[in-house]
Amino acid sequence: MSRRERGIEVIVELRELSLDDGRDVFDMIREVGPGESGFVNSGHDLACEDFPVYLRGQADMSRGIGLDPTRHVPETRYWLFVDGRPVGIGKLRHYLNDSLKAIGGHIGYTIRPSERRKGYGNLILRELLREARKKGIKEALLTCDEDNLPSRKIMERNGGELESISEGKCRYWIRCG
Repeated sequence: MSRRERGIEVIVELRELSLDDGRDVFDMIREVGPGESGFVNSGHDLACEDFPVYLRGQADMSRGIGLDPTRHVPETRYWLFVDGRPVGIGKLRHYLNDSLKAIGGHIGYTIRPSERRKGYGNLILRELLREARKKGIKEALLTCDEDNLPSRKIMERNGGELESISEGKCRYWIRCG
């Protein structure tokens, strides 16, 4: 897909994690760091030689292999590429357990710090909602910290309806279709 940004056409692509992902994705994961505002990045401190093992683990997670069902559900990892450069990480949970219904929801995403404030959060959420629809999810739950105004605005721009705020956490529902 292409998009106009500041009068220039850019190529935007949401790619599912691949065992062939390379150094560019590794560098993005490292730049994102451990995560923030509820997004957890378990690959932030990987050594380069451990990256293939990380990718295999994430691929297994998307197929539900080796998961403790009381703590985890199948989750597909995506990378947002703009003009061939990875700029964001997305997570799409295939369904929710009780824990994820409270905090976490179906979708999580982050944009690498060097690429923020360019509209990519809105892009990745829109693309993840399309992927959710393909997986049969009619409405996606997203949660964020109450004081995370940028994420709240992105969710609302994408049709998010605030269900509740409890203990500093917002719960938004967004139709996927």
